Amino acid sequence: MNAIGIDLGGTNVKTVLINQLGDVLAKELVPIRQSDWRGAVHEAFTKILATRPEYACIGLAAPGLPDRENKHINFMPGRLDGLEKFDWRNFLGSEVHVLNDAHAALLAEVNFGVANAKQNVVMLTLGTGVGGAILINGELYQGINQRAGSIGDISLNAESNEIGYLQVPGTLEDAIGNETLSRRSNQRYTSTKELVIAYSSGDEYATEVWLKSVKKLAVGLCSLINILAPELIVLGGGIAQSDQQLFKPLSQFMSLYEWRPDGNATPIIKAKFNDVAGAIGAASFALQRTVIHNKKAPRM
Repeated sequence: MNAIGIDLGGTNVKTVLINQLGDVLAKELVPIRQSDWRGAVHEAFTKILATRPEYACIGLAAPGLPDRENKHINFMPGRLDGLEKFDWRNFLGSEVHVLNDAHAALLAEVNFGVANAKQNVVMLTLGTGVGGAILINGELYQGINQRAGSIGDISLNAESNEIGYLQVPGTLEDAIGNETLSRRSNQRYTSTKELVIAYSSGDEYATEVWLKSVKKLAVGLCSLINILAPELIVLGGGIAQSDQQLFKPLSQFMSLYEWRPDGNATPIIKAKFNDVAGAIGAASFALQRTVIHNKKAPRM
């Protein structure tokens, strides 16, 4: 049984065809031109069908909050105009299983990646903003209104004047997300990649800015560990590609702030999947729901 996974981002649409083992049989990337995300999705979907037309189900990952039945995005203010309540079944001609993009990234890791066989996992996607997802007892926890996992919106400073998208001051997203870096660095750096390169070369100011962000990330992770006690924390997204420039100082800060009653640190590891994580996770979500549906269907 094969599944198509579609990841609708802010600049590109990524589409994959996978089998039940998670093998990627085909992959397409289509840029979103002039805000036409519908056209980009249709083009990517059509290209996948042209390579391998056999599929059993479709999953779609997108920013925002899905409805209870995971058929469309119910709430996504300010981005991707027209996405809310968009009829994907009518658009693609088949049932589409829709979920949040960070939730999809976690499912990719749980089903086929570094969190395989784990039961309790937290994932953060570090990029323009900070997304998140939670696995509890082997199940994706979506919560009321499918809003669980908004980890980037936890507050690290209630007195901050910087207010996040969900009305919370001093968020983790504000502390490390790419979108706020220019302000945090007094307009000296516009991307985390640029900042990390300067940090690696020993630049004093870059070191100050970067380590301040990593320290706040560590404090946020320790708070999550205290609340959820996961077996594993997975970091994905573009900032996680900083590799040891991120993970080495993060480990040092974690050793200062993490409570370890048994003496063991909570493992924090880099995600296996990067650019196609959302698409693979969406496809695996569709496969799972299709298999469950088929098991419940009455036999003739």
